[in-house]
Amino acid sequence: MNPGTDTALIRGLTPGVLAILVRRGADFATAEDAVQEALVEAVRTWPADPPRDPKGWLVTVAWRRFLDTARAETSRRRREALVDEEPRPGPARAVDDTLQLYFLCAHPSLTPSSAVALTLRAVGGLTTRQISEAYLVPEATMAQRISRAKRTVSGVRFDRPGDVTTVLRVLYLVFNEGYSGDVDLAAEAIRLTRQLAAVIDHPEVAGLLALMLLHHARRAARTAPDGSLVPLDEQDRGRWDTGAIAEGVRILQAALARDRLGEFQAQAAVAALHADAPTAEETDWPQIVEWYDELVGLTDSPVVRLNRAVAVGEADGPRAGLAALAELEDSLPRYTAVAAHLHERDGDLEGAARLYAEAARKATNLAERDHLTRRAARINTR
Repeated sequence: MNPGTDTALIRGLTPGVLAILVRRGADFATAEDAVQEALVEAVRTWPADPPRDPKGWLVTVAWRRFLDTARAETSRRRREALVDEEPRPGPARAVDDTLQLYFLCAHPSLTPSSAVALTLRAVGGLTTRQISEAYLVPEATMAQRISRAKRTVSGVRFDRPGDVTTVLRVLYLVFNEGYSGDVDLAAEAIRLTRQLAAVIDHPEVAGLLALMLLHHARRAARTAPDGSLVPLDEQDRGRWDTGAIAEGVRILQAALARDRLGEFQAQAAVAALHADAPTAEETDWPQIVEWYDELVGLTDSPVVRLNRAVAVGEADGPRAGLAALAELEDSLPRYTAVAAHLHERDGDLEGAARLYAEAARKATNLAERDHLTRRAARINTR
């Protein structure tokens, strides 16, 4: 492998290098800047002169960049202490503090958007420009967001266990952004979750990875050639990625066998049941309802209850689904769209068309709005 041409390798080494600098006493903000400078230098020099130990090279160069900054900003005593600690060139240790870096970037003092941006920058190795394009905001805005996040965590001690659940939620937020700009955030989230799974043995990490793989497997079938949304029951299942499905199911089964059920494992189980059905009509809806019952017990989330109402409508009939829906607040996102679907299933076409049109007006993105509008129009033509 030629590291000079492998940007994936360089990005994969980023969290370990940053973690080493922070563990040695560098403040997070200055260390992260130093690592970014080392990455730029690697992209510039490795094609002509690839190092034998890429990670060791990055650690050495990043540490020297950090020292340059430290010499200008700290006292002579601190400068001399840091110089004495400069690592000798040579292989970097195989085990690092990558896991702690995940925890640091998902620190509870950060807002979700800041945690996502910092994770993509510090752990994912993406540039500020790439992150800003992915989130459709100006680069200057994203730079300010990342700078504030770095300042927030710079004073956080790097010596205590973090919250795995918070890290997983941040990664799931990244995954759900999908694709924009030149960065495929869904694929990036899968890569980062794989990386996390390699350094922590936790069934919920495996559950999230399985969930991502199972959802990502259906990606090619989710949109028509004109860009319109294709609902699950109308998707061409021949376009689903069977390799990703098989891997996701295998990872999920191993996680469930540990008998430490969590919400990501339960969500993955629902996705696996959809993936296992040869046709929409053969979907095991009663078992899906059972998994949603588990999810309600784990989270008591209104969104989970909303999805459960859809499953109940499929398993026990639309009237049962509407009864389950009636227990929820109608202000929930997608509530009106679910009501429209269940009314359509129950034969109330006039009510369904009205609700689809109302749901379209409430939709937060253009693709969903167009999909719901077409549903209303299709019913009206009938």
